[in-house]
Order: sequence, then structure tokens, then C-alpha cells
Amino acid sequence: MTNLIRRDLIIQKFQLYLFIPCILFIIFAGSHLPAFFIFVFAGFFIPINAYSYDEKAETNILLNSLPYTRTQIIASRYIGAIFYMAVSIGIAIVLLSMFNRTFTWTDIGIGAGITLTLFAIAFPLFYLLKPGHIGTAIVIGFVLVFVLSQVTMTFHLTSIVQFLSSVSTPALYISIAGIIIVLYAVSWLISQIIYQRKAF
Repeated sequence: MTNLIRRDLIIQKFQLYLFIPCILFIIFAGSHLPAFFIFVFAGFFIPINAYSYDEKAETNILLNSLPYTRTQIIASRYIGAIFYMAVSIGIAIVLLSMFNRTFTWTDIGIGAGITLTLFAIAFPLFYLLKPGHIGTAIVIGFVLVFVLSQVTMTFHLTSIVQFLSSVSTPALYISIAGIIIVLYAVSWLISQIIYQRKAF
């Protein structure tokens, strides 16, 4: 399964040359953006590029001809996403430090949490939707989530602020982390069920 995780780097070695320049561009051009946005971009870059490549090359046909079970293929996707997200965020931390861009542990936590949530939403779609429609569906889905969250925040902002202020910071962080872990696990299970039933 380690080879499946390493494969994501090998198949997109040319795109990886753009990874650090893109982060540097966001650091300099997006100085008005919160630091967690940079961590989200960094963590999202490698796993989503790998999925996009597989969509174009129909790699799943090849993967299913290799001595790997479908359970291992899905596991490598989800474990690999966490691994590459961690490495990418580490690189972003180094670059931010080099150029004296301020950030906090909270920014790192928010960035990692948002990235894992986006993975949890996007990954099942890659197996559920037909190739060619996945990118469009994800963009539309993220826009809808953003719009709906803004509407919800507008109508319930006072209640949300009151609730959050009544909860201790450690309890809040632990609760959010637990929700994200459960969401990621449910996404993993859904992808597993969909992938087991697909014909390649």
C-alpha cells in the first residue's frame, strides 16, 4: 500500500514543480488573506491533483489489474491524503517563517480541519460521478456550501456566538476535531462502498 501512496508523487512530478511557487505567490499576493487559507491550499494541492490525473488517465482500470484489493486502494487514498496534507502544511510553515508571515497554531488547526473536511466531501464524488463532471460538481458544491454557510451565519450569528462563548476553548477544539474525524471516517466508508460496487 505504501507504493500506492508514493504513486501520487510519481505521477505528478511535473506539477510538483509548481507547488512551492504557488504557495509563495499566495504568501506575497494574498497578504490580506488569513494564514489558514495558505494551509488549506497547501494541504489540498497534492491529493486533488492525483485524483484529477486519475480521472483523465482512467487509472482505476490499471490499479484493479494490480495485486491490490479495492480496500487497499481506497485506504491508500485516504491515508495518503493525510500524509501529503501534513507534509505540505509543514512546507508552508517553513515558507511562512522564512518570509516573516505571521501565523498561529490556530491557523494550522483551522487549515488542516478545513482541508480534511473538503477531502471528506470531495473523495466520494470522485467515485460516484462520471469522469468529466467531477471538477464541476465539486466547484458547485463548494460554492453552495459557502453560500449556505453565509446565510446560516447571517440568521444565527448571535446564537452561534453565545454558544461558542459558553464552551471552553479545549472542549471546543476537541469537539470540532471529533466531528472532522467522524466525517472523514464516514467519507472513507462511503467511498469504500461505492468503489467495491463499481465495474472497471
